[in-house]
Amino acid sequence: MRATKKRKEIIELLKKEYWDAKAELDFTTPFELLVATILSAQATDVQVNKVTKELFKIAGTPETMALMSVNDMENSIKSIGLYKNKAKNLLAMSKILIEDYNSLVPDSIEELIKLPGVGRKTANVVVSNAFGVPAIAVDTHVFRVSNRLGLADANNVFETEKQLMQVIERPDWTMMHHCLIFHGRRICKARNPLCDICAFKEYCKYLKILSKKI
Repeated sequence: MRATKKRKEIIELLKKEYWDAKAELDFTTPFELLVATILSAQATDVQVNKVTKELFKIAGTPETMALMSVNDMENSIKSIGLYKNKAKNLLAMSKILIEDYNSLVPDSIEELIKLPGVGRKTANVVVSNAFGVPAIAVDTHVFRVSNRLGLADANNVFETEKQLMQVIERPDWTMMHHCLIFHGRRICKARNPLCDICAFKEYCKYLKILSKKI
């Protein structure tokens, strides 16, 4: 009971601290979000937004993207990590959308993860932000912050997702995904977290472990 109360307090505080949390990838269509999210693996949203600003001018639909050569795609996204593999996946994904989905991005996780370069995290981001389906996408920030704060106690992202879905009410899944990311990027960083100014010090498992080591 005590643990449940503490998690509820953390969730409410996250909502208060990051009331303006939202997706930071720029997009206007589900396809643009899908492309941007694929590109965001091991890359910052800022860099992805720079790349997609130019990319979407010439390839903002499955049809126009499918016309690009591998070389052209690589040159368009080469400032992003893993660009060679991502280029192949984007072109293959575009062609599959045209051939199997009438050029429409599917709105279910099950269909999205069939596409090249799309894992569960990417699928969750797309369904929640493009289609309004409640989902918790667990990236490195969500994984780190939720386990440090005690909202989850897991060794992998999938188990973390399942635990978060149990402790967070479904209507709040998408918002809490963004809140956890905002906290991870701004305060609870992987290295040198800003514990001194953190609003969650009294709840943090990570800080308690650090205190015992000192």
